[in-house]
Amino acid sequence: MAKSETKTKPTEIKVADFLNALDNEQKKQDAFRLVAILKEITGCDPYLWGSSIVGFGNYHYKYDSGHEGDAPVLAFSPRKAEFSLYIYSQSSNSEPLLEKLGKFKMGKACIYVKKLADIDEAVLREIATNTIRYIADTYERTA
Repeated sequence: MAKSETKTKPTEIKVADFLNALDNEQKKQDAFRLVAILKEITGCDPYLWGSSIVGFGNYHYKYDSGHEGDAPVLAFSPRKAEFSLYIYSQSSNSEPLLEKLGKFKMGKACIYVKKLADIDEAVLREIATNTIRYIADTYERTA
C-alpha cells in the first residue's frame, strides 16, 4: 500500500501570534495557560500544526492499514465553540480519569471543553502524562 500524505503538518507560524489573534479574551487566557501546562509536561516548545493546532513534541505512527505519518505528542486547538484537547489515549490508566476530569464532551480522538475552569487541571495533567507514556510505549518518538 502506498504511503498516504498527512494533511496537517507543522508550520512556521508563531504560536504566540496565532493565540494573540484570538478575539475572545477568556479563550486567549486559557490557550496561553494550556501552552504553559503542556510545555511543562512535554518539555517541548509549542509549534503550530496546520492553521489551528498547537502541538508539543512529535512522533511517528503507522497503523495496520499501512497509513502512517507524524503527529504532535500532545496538542490543542482553540476552536470557536470550545477547545479540542488532543491529550487522550485510550489506555487502561487514562479511562478512569475521565470520571474525575469535570465538564467535557468526548470525541473520537479528543476531549472538548468550553473553558479550563470547567475541568480539573491536576486530572488533565495526569491524562496528558499517561498519553505521553502510551505514545512512548507504542510509537516511535521523533522529538
